[in-house]
Amino acid sequence: MKDFRRYLVLKYIQYLILSSPNSISTFLGLLGSLYTMVTLQSAKVSSKSTTVFISSLAKADLLVSISIVLEVLMWTFGDNVSSMMFSPALQQNLLTANTHLSCLLLSCIALEAYLITFFPTESRCLRTVRNARLTSRVIWVLVATECVLLQGDDLLQASTTPALQSSPYLWLFHLSSLAAALLRSLSYLLGILLRIVNVYFYYKIFFSMSNR
Repeated sequence: MKDFRRYLVLKYIQYLILSSPNSISTFLGLLGSLYTMVTLQSAKVSSKSTTVFISSLAKADLLVSISIVLEVLMWTFGDNVSSMMFSPALQQNLLTANTHLSCLLLSCIALEAYLITFFPTESRCLRTVRNARLTSRVIWVLVATECVLLQGDDLLQASTTPALQSSPYLWLFHLSSLAAALLRSLSYLLGILLRIVNVYFYYKIFFSMSNR
């Protein structure tokens, strides 16, 4: 659990403290996720709701690995890959999905720590492995839907032609763009809210432990 705590501290710094990702934090995060995924395979690690969230958090960095592979392909093959696969937009959307997944999963872990500290008995029925797996799946589905929507909007923006402008389905194009813009705004506000909520949770936990 000490290793898991260090990993969580690293992830909190990477996603909820730093204003933007950088190469050092990304590299350390990938190494931490790789080590965590290997450690979770050990029979000594008990199956708890917290470990379920930590496992999903580590798996979220697979999206970062895919984005790095895309960047290498773009650098190796140049514009041919970029124009064919829309790699720049896909790479950015994968990184966005990774950030949103990580922030939501870290918030779930913070909420669980808050419940354990202040409502250990009352929240026991909620803090189950089954509920943690269900919550993780819901988060993955929501973020995957967001990624698909944003990628679809980027593809439509890249393939805009005069024929499309006169198409009877033009309203679908505008609707998709509006939905993507709204989603980006909501994601920004949600990110700020999650930071505030996490600070509150750990502020309460810290002073509760200090008083004891």
